[in-house]
Amino acid sequence: MSVVTPASTILVTPPASPEEKLYEVVNGHYVEMPPMGAYETTLATFLCFLLEQFAHAQKLGRCAVETLFLLDATANTRRRPDVAFVSYERWARGRAVPRQEAWEVVPNLAVEIVSPTNTSGADVLKLQDYFRAGVQRVWVIYPEVEHVYVYTSPIDVRIFPRGDMLEGDPVLPGFRLPVGRLFAADADA
Repeated sequence: MSVVTPASTILVTPPASPEEKLYEVVNGHYVEMPPMGAYETTLATFLCFLLEQFAHAQKLGRCAVETLFLLDATANTRRRPDVAFVSYERWARGRAVPRQEAWEVVPNLAVEIVSPTNTSGADVLKLQDYFRAGVQRVWVIYPEVEHVYVYTSPIDVRIFPRGDMLEGDPVLPGFRLPVGRLFAADADA
């Protein structure tokens, strides 16, 4: 397989071991992913904590951070959302997460946190891959402007600024999070 850097289409040698660097596989090609910054990592961790806490209490499913998911075996596409939620309808409660490279399930919710290293073209392709595979909702978080974009399809989006309430329906029915609380995560809000 080849590696495609996010900023270009230069093919390079894949890492000696997939664990060495974060990557995704898009149409059979390794795509190296730059690591998230400290602030973005804090947001991802905080959001996953809140989602997991809610999902566990409601017996809805489980949440994961930076996990590789096999979205399309035929096209060999594996994506790594910053945060993901998988319902018990898609992965039965009590069933262990596999100990392999990619989790062979399509998450219900994929969350991407945009950092300075993201490119809009790569983000659009990822969004299309998620919906093509059956992801129900995609949240794209923009820390610079403190907005959350909630996609119900690649072209249907609603923007939630800092003063709004982010809701999990229909994927996480009843989940509500003030957007401002998310962006105060680094202050232990």
